[in-house]
Amino acid sequence: MRRHLAALLIIAGLAGCQSAPVQEMSDARQAIEAARIAGAEQRAPADLEAAQADIANAERHLEAQEYARARYAALAAKRRAAIALAVSSGSAPPR
Repeated sequence: MRRHLAALLIIAGLAGCQSAPVQEMSDARQAIEAARIAGAEQRAPADLEAAQADIANAERHLEAQEYARARYAALAAKRRAAIALAVSSGSAPPR
């Protein structure tokens, strides 16, 4: 019984430990920069602005050590930047 309780406490403790979403933040920043280089400021400004707002939100969550929320916001930023890039490069219809 004690073994099961100890194992359960260890598993619960590990589940609560999340690491900072370093890779997701980097991916989002790179996607935003790629969209900017492709001309998203002129061709898809709303999508680029949304991506920039999402990465700023991710940075705030990161500073507050809210890693799950930071990860979610970084993934949203990457997704919106990909849309801005697609619109800017002519791969998607303009919004």
